[in-house]
Amino acid sequence: MEITITAVGPDNVRLVDPIIHYVTAQGANISEVQMYNHDEEALFAMLLRIDFPGDQLQSLRSAMHEIGSMKNLSIRVWSPEERAGKPRLAICVTYRQEPPLALLRAIRDGQIRATPAVMIGNRSACRGIAEQFEVDWRMIGDAEGRVDDDELVSLLDEYQVDYVILARYMRVMAAATCWKYAGGRIVNLHHGLLPSFPGFRPYHDAYKARMLTYGATCHFIVPELDAGNQIIQQSTFTVPPGSPLEEVIRIGQEDNEPRCLVEGVRRVVRREVQLHFHRVVARREAAGGG
Repeated sequence: MEITITAVGPDNVRLVDPIIHYVTAQGANISEVQMYNHDEEALFAMLLRIDFPGDQLQSLRSAMHEIGSMKNLSIRVWSPEERAGKPRLAICVTYRQEPPLALLRAIRDGQIRATPAVMIGNRSACRGIAEQFEVDWRMIGDAEGRVDDDELVSLLDEYQVDYVILARYMRVMAAATCWKYAGGRIVNLHHGLLPSFPGFRPYHDAYKARMLTYGATCHFIVPELDAGNQIIQQSTFTVPPGSPLEEVIRIGQEDNEPRCLVEGVRRVVRREVQLHFHRVVARREAAGGG
């Protein structure tokens, strides 16, 4: 069984040793190790991907819990194979309703085999969509839309989330939060073609560059690298010369962005792609189902 272990906590010495020693002593095969130290934040983070017997998953979780308590680390043990048939999704939203609506319709219609465990918003604009599809709604933003990252992590743990889907979620996730769900568990929809048009106004930037083809990008979030290098799916559309910016934005928001998100999430959920050493790679065998 493929298992990802993430460990995050205050920077200190000899934090990795007990984790590595335990898994190797149990006969694990290590396929990926990444470590991160940020002196300014006094933050340590590690990702460890291993092949491990599936019948020992619970004992592994218990051992990592003990190590986490001993070393003051927040440790998570996750396997994409545990709920491969129907992984649990957290859908994070802000204002735009089209992407989460398209995603929930695709799940309802069987295009994506997943369970929408919870919809999390830092604004209340999408609450009605959650209620329409009988998905738990949790509001985490204050009056200015600011988010308590610890509250967000607690919700993701509470709902036993496999993948976090940022469906035009207009907040930057803290590096520590990204590391806790590292290894290809956070999927973001960006409303522009990366790497050419990053930032918060990609339609405007592309229009200013006199582009006729516009697009959206679905990519994995990686905490310490520039976003967009881990592309899962891109969808584009072309407009005639002279098309007004308002029409470009309308087509992008109402049609292209939702289409891009649905296909990107489908690829991840079906495990057609995965993140390996910060690169999106195709898996040789995709999991069954739609």
